[in-house]
Amino acid sequence: MKKRILAILITAALAVSVTGCAGNAASSSDSTSASSVAESSDTSTQTSADASSTEESSDNGAEESKDNNSQEESKDLEANYTKYTLDGDLTQHMIDMSRLNEGNKVRLANVIKKLKNGEEVTVGFIGGSITQGTSAGNELCYAKLTADWLQQTYSSAKVNYVNAGIGATGSYIGVHRVTTDLLSKNPDLVFVEFSVNDTTEFTERNKDSYDSLLRTIWKSSTNPAIITVATTQEDGTSFQEQHAEIVKHYDLPMISYRNTILDTIGHGDIVWKDISDDNIHPNVPGHKIVSQLLQAYISDVDKDVDNISGNESDFSTPATNASFENGSLLTLAQAGDAVTMNGEFKTNEANFGGFDGYWFFKGSNKTDLSSTDLTFKVNAKEIGILYGKYTKAGCSADVYIDDELAITLNADFTGGWGNYVECAQIKSFDAAGEHTVKIVPKTTDGPSVFSVCQYSSQYRESRFFATL
Repeated sequence: MKKRILAILITAALAVSVTGCAGNAASSSDSTSASSVAESSDTSTQTSADASSTEESSDNGAEESKDNNSQEESKDLEANYTKYTLDGDLTQHMIDMSRLNEGNKVRLANVIKKLKNGEEVTVGFIGGSITQGTSAGNELCYAKLTADWLQQTYSSAKVNYVNAGIGATGSYIGVHRVTTDLLSKNPDLVFVEFSVNDTTEFTERNKDSYDSLLRTIWKSSTNPAIITVATTQEDGTSFQEQHAEIVKHYDLPMISYRNTILDTIGHGDIVWKDISDDNIHPNVPGHKIVSQLLQAYISDVDKDVDNISGNESDFSTPATNASFENGSLLTLAQAGDAVTMNGEFKTNEANFGGFDGYWFFKGSNKTDLSSTDLTFKVNAKEIGILYGKYTKAGCSADVYIDDELAITLNADFTGGWGNYVECAQIKSFDAAGEHTVKIVPKTTDGPSVFSVCQYSSQYRESRFFATL
């Protein structure tokens, strides 16, 4: 779902060790000093300075103990290591490496029981271009492979498949479209993948939107199980670490293709070009690995399904502000009186960047911009915009909120891989209220274009989101 040159946008680097070995090499030699420090901390005649020093040393000892534990876990994983070949099955080591968080399995167990009973189950996927199937195609992407495997494994059941992946979109866009694009299909199981589309350029916004997305899915009427998927760029760049904070807060499953594939490459079994045709998107063999990791996890839960019971994951407390929970899209056809076009703004019902219908401005250096604008009347707390980025003639536009300039958006993507939809969070308010959002194209020296695909809002929840 992301652009061909997503590397420009994906800058998150994880602190997780690829091999689990190098970072812990010195831990064992440090344990002795940690032990002696612990003994000294029991003396009753320390000065306050000594006590402070001891406290610090104790903390260091705890860290060293944690390192020792990690080292032992790493040794255990290495002990199970066997060489992997692309034409073979996943090794147990690869599966173990992928289990970033096993998570609460209660909802997933309920889905598996439905499958075993021959019932109808809807399986949904949401993410960026990887989920959409870039470099693999609709039939060989990990999402379709996983749905097909479920149908083959539980042949008496009926498995409905929904792929809501859209290229070049992150969780900020995802949370505003998930209700329309996925939850409206009543899924029983949802896979969430956005780790190469969410970036550290907007860390807090992306954590907030990812949290909001998980909460929106979890609370939907069909009570779906959630499995999160972490992918990677060639250099290891991924938002996996930030997503994992939220996933672990709710104790959801997280399967890391990132950890598995980088570890396998690190052992010299494969090279990146074996599983990807660019620096981001898995190719057919790569998508197969992603699906096999998901299959392995579900199979392991199945083996113990009759023993899984108790409380589900606890979503009572958000991991972040969850500012965008329950955001939704309002299409061009539904906009009605909420939108006013003046001057050179027009509408187009065609698809742009995965969104059906948009408002657009097309002008030149002779265009009179004094009477050209696109205006939204909204009752909102959060205001954001999706706008088109163009490889040719993309111009800038000023965005005013209540007659005050809020931001200037630049639609120029000259030299880029292609036209796509970009997003921007414009303004947040303490409470919902009536607001006017006006978009005004800026003067250009030649042919120019600026587009707004659709706008999305959740009036009841006092949220507004515009897609350009």
